[in-house]
Amino acid sequence: MLHDIGDIFAPYNHDEYAASILRPFVREQCSWVVEKHGDFQIVYYGQHVGGNQNKREKHRGHTFFDDCATFCERWDQSSFDPDCDTLPVSHFEARVHEIFARTPYDPAVLRPGAQEKLVN
Repeated sequence: MLHDIGDIFAPYNHDEYAASILRPFVREQCSWVVEKHGDFQIVYYGQHVGGNQNKREKHRGHTFFDDCATFCERWDQSSFDPDCDTLPVSHFEARVHEIFARTPYDPAVLRPGAQEKLVN
């Protein structure tokens, strides 16, 4: 839900902007996916805007490469479908408050290198 929070203020690098806000509060896996999702998402629309559809390839081999590809395919890309099932913002409110109430840069949260399976 928060991966695009930089869209308004940083339209050309919204992914990096969003990651810088989230990084102190989420595990490294999540912040990396948020930071790089623009490079991965362009595979779906790059041909329409003269972009490099293979931009994500520069990240191939990274521990979280498949996570970012999966995130974009399952959730980010599908969110552009007007028929995509969505939940109201209120559904996420408590979770957002919980995340930003964490102690910033808590090693127990950041867990560098830790990788969790992505789930719906």
